[in-house]
Amino acid sequence: MNKLHVIIPGRISGQLTDMVEAAVGDIPPVFITGSPIDQDLRGKKILFAVELDQTGFNRPLMKIFSQLFRKGRDALLGSDAAVLVHSCGQLYTKSAAQHVVFLANQLGCRFPGNPVVEATGDLDNFLTWQKKLNMPISDICLELCRRLGKRLEKDNPLPVEKPDILVLHSSSHQTSNTLMLWQMVKQHLCDCRVRELHVENGTVLDCKGCSYRTCKHYSMQKSCFYGGVMVKEILPEIEKADAIVWICPNYNDAISANLMAVINRMTALYRRTKFFDKTLFSVIVSGNSGSDSVARQLIGALNINKSFRLPPYFAIMATANDPGTIRKVPGIEEKAIQFAQNMIREIKA
Repeated sequence: MNKLHVIIPGRISGQLTDMVEAAVGDIPPVFITGSPIDQDLRGKKILFAVELDQTGFNRPLMKIFSQLFRKGRDALLGSDAAVLVHSCGQLYTKSAAQHVVFLANQLGCRFPGNPVVEATGDLDNFLTWQKKLNMPISDICLELCRRLGKRLEKDNPLPVEKPDILVLHSSSHQTSNTLMLWQMVKQHLCDCRVRELHVENGTVLDCKGCSYRTCKHYSMQKSCFYGGVMVKEILPEIEKADAIVWICPNYNDAISANLMAVINRMTALYRRTKFFDKTLFSVIVSGNSGSDSVARQLIGALNINKSFRLPPYFAIMATANDPGTIRKVPGIEEKAIQFAQNMIREIKA
């Protein structure tokens, strides 16, 4: 049986201790409580257990990441990981989990879909789960940790031959540096089917926020309250795709409104089928800075919430302002080639 490397630095609460014990189960654990790290963490199963202080930080964990980054961008290459996070209050668990996943991903770590169990101080974030599990919220927390530990242990995806790749964007081919960067990547993709969909302004209305029962009803009819191009074209393409590439120019450090509406409306499909066998990629270009903000938003919405598999180095990110200046970014062609190669290697199910 493979060992589980549990990275659990700093002072730990009784709640997080119980969560770790539930997730580890019968897997032989190796506990890492601080830096320096002597172990080679490449090709391992890793569980990040994060206790947040009153400001939402775990400083010893950031020291560990600093050491890993000094080892090189492949310090976690080939590893699979999940995250447990606990806060003494009601804030910070989501943003902290997104940041941990983003940092580890930049070091070559992959994450299965829904790789996080977060516990707020009063555990009220599990109240919605009571509608399904009919348990005390403390038991629900530990049950979800057990499930996550087992999924992490058994996760062994296989490469998809001749994958279907769906590309979603809402940008102009004439002026978008982000689309220009995608074209650099696309020309190095071979032996796969690539389908590009342009989400035009006004074609996808944002989610109405239907009740669970209403959304489930429309979902089982392969529909949605609003219908339209989302039901007729976009959702069917998402359902049959092996991987989805989100073309994301940085709009005020966030995903564009058109693509965010697509993500919100995907809930109708998610009610009917999960996305564990679909791989998430993104092309992100910022005019000045902030590509990491967009990347973390994608991780939160699609990997943590919507169950897309997150491959190592899931996003190619660059900075370019005036139209066409992406072509002048030093080394961008080589980065595009490497990203395309990583895509083909990491589209797995």
